Amino acid sequence: MHKRSKARGFTLLELMIVVGIIALIAAFAMPAYQRYGERARRADGKELLMRVAAAQERYYTNFNRYAVAPLTAATSLGLTSLTSERGYYSINSANGPSGDTQSYVLTATPVPGAGQTGDRCGALSISNTGVKTPIATAMPQNSNGACW
Repeated sequence: MHKRSKARGFTLLELMIVVGIIALIAAFAMPAYQRYGERARRADGKELLMRVAAAQERYYTNFNRYAVAPLTAATSLGLTSLTSERGYYSINSANGPSGDTQSYVLTATPVPGAGQTGDRCGALSISNTGVKTPIATAMPQNSNGACW
């Protein structure tokens, strides 16, 4: 007589439990991954802001004033474009009160459809005095990591 060997394998219930656990882990991991991607893409905007700010300072050294806003002629600052290298941000500029050319505020705005519009930090700004916004204590903007 042959002894019947016990069947080996997983039951449907065991497989469904594993699938449920994987779905639960994925539900927590996806938002964290998206926030990580936003922080990584934010570096593109920061780099552009710092590059344009440095160009403004060079311009000020030569002409004793900052370039007039809006910065439609990026070539006056020695730049080829006011859009970030990877295309996530574009720069807007404003001079001080009443068009004062002794100060500026640069703003890097997320380009619509480029994958950065959902970032809680939104637009990033820097002024000629080095003030960066959103500031570190701003909530809820900084809830997914420091914007700057």
